[in-house]
Amino acid sequence: MMQAILKPPCLMLLFIALGACAGKEAREEGPAGKRLSLDALVKSETGEVLEVHVAEARKYLRELMMKLYKRNPRELKKSKYQSIDENLLQLFDLRHGWDFPELQGKTGIAAIRLTFAAEYQGDRVFSFVAGLTSMIMAAYNNQSEFYLLQSVDPQNLYKSARNIEIAVWKLEHDHAPDGELYLYSNSRPGDMSNLSYERLFGNLIALQDTMAVIITGRTNRTLIKVVQQMATAIFLPILK
Repeated sequence: MMQAILKPPCLMLLFIALGACAGKEAREEGPAGKRLSLDALVKSETGEVLEVHVAEARKYLRELMMKLYKRNPRELKKSKYQSIDENLLQLFDLRHGWDFPELQGKTGIAAIRLTFAAEYQGDRVFSFVAGLTSMIMAAYNNQSEFYLLQSVDPQNLYKSARNIEIAVWKLEHDHAPDGELYLYSNSRPGDMSNLSYERLFGNLIALQDTMAVIITGRTNRTLIKVVQQMATAIFLPILK
């Protein structure tokens, strides 16, 4: 019967071979390989999970902006940018520090409220999605990468989930003085209901709640739950 146990010289040769393969792979990868090795040293498992959640949230928000512009073409006509793609670029791809003059210096919850203000004459799709995005990113300390000893407050993640719920309720129930909704989402009058918006918002809420539970479990903290009637609910502040 063939022996499965390697003798010491064989083990040494195996380690040398494995080391050579690893070295070759690192050399072939070049700077990317060095970055990968560095990230493995300075990032925790929780940090990697946080990064995935941030990336997923931003992906859903990009999709939401695109869908809302298609549902509300009148808002795109108010935009200072000429196309949906340019609006996406401005909000999600360029550095801006949330400083958009068209939002009157407002970010987060304030920008969401601006969307439903009768006197606001600007692009309500941009104000709504920019408000949601900056509010959610504030819950992640405005970070998309997380290294060792860096974390977020799970209470802020929990609050951001509740704020998304309030924003969705306002989207579906707040009417302009002329009786029309400020923004159409699930359907326009006479159209069939489109539940893809509900799925998007549900995914965003679930991401925030799931990450809040994960961080709470890792840090032995306790979430303070808030119960509000949606019709009278107030946005919860994201604290630094």
